[in-house]
Amino acid sequence: MKIDIDRFEVRLAETAQDVAAAQRLRYKVFVEEMGANATPEEHAARQERDKFDPYFEHLLLIDTQAEGDPLDKVCGVYRLMRGSAARAGIGFYGAAEYDLTKLENLKRETLELGRSCIAEEHRGGLGLHMMWNGLGQYVAKHDIGVLFGVASFHNADPAPIAEALSYLYHNHLAPPELRVTALPDNRAEMNVMPADEIDKHRAMQLIPSLIKAYLRLGGYIGEGAYVDHDFNTVDVCLIMDTQTMTEKYRAFYGRRRGA
Repeated sequence: MKIDIDRFEVRLAETAQDVAAAQRLRYKVFVEEMGANATPEEHAARQERDKFDPYFEHLLLIDTQAEGDPLDKVCGVYRLMRGSAARAGIGFYGAAEYDLTKLENLKRETLELGRSCIAEEHRGGLGLHMMWNGLGQYVAKHDIGVLFGVASFHNADPAPIAEALSYLYHNHLAPPELRVTALPDNRAEMNVMPADEIDKHRAMQLIPSLIKAYLRLGGYIGEGAYVDHDFNTVDVCLIMDTQTMTEKYRAFYGRRRGA
């Protein structure tokens, strides 16, 4: 799987250096930008890593013309774990935050997305679109039925985003058969404001662009948010049925081409 447009390339990590480059970008975004905790070893190497990395596949956006340290060539990352691989190995990363039983018991193949980030200088442009094209190829190749993963608000205090969480609860809650629930230890309730008191425009301004992009493609939200103090975030679990996602994607990009 490979997409080349001018200077950029999208492919799966093939070597230990590829994975290290993904971890370097994650360090820049999650630790340096967002204030996530890191061990002394991670600070020394300038790599954000965990015990799940050897079990995941890593989808990379690579700037082939970037100069300097080869580890700085990766400018976009998605970490991927299929349900079949999770059952045979370490399990899903998101199981530390959500009860994923409903997804684990699905007959269709599932795919957990995680640690997604794009370098600051490549946000808002071609990078995310290229990453999604690569992800779409992966989904088709492995016949993925449901994608899911935690996505973050960049602050560990749920109070300032209460309106956004309530909006998501009232308008984008997953159907019962896909509705995972946040574990109780660090759970934050989402249904904190009545639907008729929510200002949609104000709520949407509080929602990170990546979450809004998933919602436009037909994504759902699990029940309850999770406060991740290590990463200084409030997380929600996004769930996407690929059939619905494909229809939404075609409609959205069809309108853009028509315009």
